[in-house]
Amino acid sequence: MGRGWLRKPDVWGTEPVPVEKRNLRAVDLGILWFSLGLGLLVLFTGALLVQIWGLSLFEVLVVAVAGSVIGSLMLAAAGTTGSRHGVPTMVSLRPILGHRASWIPSGFNSLQLLGWASFEFMIMGLGLSLISGPFLGSATVYLWIAILGVWVTLLALGGPLVVVRVWLEKAAVWLVLVSAAWLTYVVVTHAAFAPNFLVPSGSGDRPLGLALDLVIVMPISWWPLIADYNRFARGPGESFVGTFLGYTLSNSWFYFLGAGLLVVYGLVGTGPGSDPVSFITAIVGTGLGSLVLLLIIVDETDNAFANVYSTAVSAQNIAPRAGQRSLILATALASIIAGSVLAAFLDVFLSVYEGFLFLIGGVFVPLLGVIVADRFVRPAYRDEEFGTEGARANPVALGAWAVGAAVYFAIAGVGLGATVALVPSFLPSPVGASLPAFVAAALAHAAGTKLAAPFARRASA
Repeated sequence: MGRGWLRKPDVWGTEPVPVEKRNLRAVDLGILWFSLGLGLLVLFTGALLVQIWGLSLFEVLVVAVAGSVIGSLMLAAAGTTGSRHGVPTMVSLRPILGHRASWIPSGFNSLQLLGWASFEFMIMGLGLSLISGPFLGSATVYLWIAILGVWVTLLALGGPLVVVRVWLEKAAVWLVLVSAAWLTYVVVTHAAFAPNFLVPSGSGDRPLGLALDLVIVMPISWWPLIADYNRFARGPGESFVGTFLGYTLSNSWFYFLGAGLLVVYGLVGTGPGSDPVSFITAIVGTGLGSLVLLLIIVDETDNAFANVYSTAVSAQNIAPRAGQRSLILATALASIIAGSVLAAFLDVFLSVYEGFLFLIGGVFVPLLGVIVADRFVRPAYRDEEFGTEGARANPVALGAWAVGAAVYFAIAGVGLGATVALVPSFLPSPVGASLPAFVAAALAHAAGTKLAAPFARRASA
């Protein structure tokens, strides 16, 4: 990888990573995915389970663990093909969807990652401006977003191996572990924790199944980019174990911690459950709050790194000749600008965030069902299928994906905020939308592939 980070580390686009470069162990990937499961946005989303769904802390704990286990199993399963063949996630879809049809999820993924990077810059910039105080008045937050943008860009240019081996393992993950452990201690020892553990907030009116979806969607939002990092794993087994254990632990922990913060500080029914600024202010108000918040933000830069880096990698699946470093710089700049706009108009964020999460679930949960089913229908892929020699599109896989998406949106609906229902929910489900959509897409793909097999054999004869 050269002598150092700034000496142009190896760049891996759509081409397979050589076997000798695949040296990340299960513990390395566990640290990476543990760290990616932590962050202010995860805390904030956990608070929504109390504020909007009206769950008790016990119910949040159950939903957070169950959703994290289900979502992390899906996430870990999504990375095995990429780690086996050394290719990024969007390239690993070529044998399943077709090399041209894989452009569709690549486009969706680039858009969702730009959204996530913008959200990350916004919330980290707001957090740092609360810690530092408004020393530049209203411009303070924009200065912090710009500084964060430069750091994240350097991480993205360094690449996954540098971020895991140098940044996370030697510094960032230990800082956030200490801060999160202290914040957890503050919450669980608070006088209001035990008396309110089993008491619902009483302010929510959403189905419990959709609360499960709100947890599942966080690991699901990562699966379209998992192999961008897990292709450096020593093998599929280490990829699966490290990802599952690391992400399950951190996602469960931070969803519950976010809900606990809201409850013990008496913020249920007030702004902080739906207002990120007030929620971050609540963290600052805890013991050692500013230091805790700072350490969380320091670690959270790896989330923004992953979003920026993988936007470039996903774009290369569509335009493989595009330079990865140029795409990283363009993505970082666009995310910095979008994050600054969101910081200036927070109502935009508040009105779209929940709908954004469910939209991600509706697009990517059923596609994962197709991928998992294809592994049983056709467990081995030829190396050339990861290039452009295979079929341009697989109508069966695309149709199954559409079936699963229809099931998801029929159950969850999708909208902008609480009052704008772009797709209303009309199909009840006690387990939410993710599991039915996953199963529907998987069964549709398996059945469609079996029915289409005789026609495929005749066409190839």
